Amino acid sequence: MIDEIDSESLQQRIADGGDLLLVDIRTPAEIAQGAIPDAVKLPMHLIPMRISELPKDRDIVLYCRSGARSYQACAYLLQQGYDRVLNLRGGIIAWARHGYPIV
Repeated sequence: MIDEIDSESLQQRIADGGDLLLVDIRTPAEIAQGAIPDAVKLPMHLIPMRISELPKDRDIVLYCRSGARSYQACAYLLQQGYDRVLNLRGGIIAWARHGYPIV
C-alpha cells in the first residue's frame, strides 16, 4: 500500500516547516517547464543508482507530472526498505491547479 499526500496537505506541511524531502522524479525536459520550489531533482531512471542519497529517517515525498510514475517509484523504495515515502497525488498538475508556487 502506497501512502499518498494531496497538494493541500503538502503545501501545509511545507508552510509549517515540516521535515520532509521533496523529490522530483521527472525528466530534465519536464523539470525545465517548472518545478515545486526546493525539490531535489532525481530522474526516475537514476533512483536505483543514487538511492544512497535518499535518507531513511525523513519523510520523502516523490512527485512526477500526474502521480503515476512517482507511485511506481514509491513502490520501489518501499521494496528497498524505505518506510517513510509518500506519493504526491495528482503530481505537479494537481499542485499547479491549486495555484501553489512553481519555479
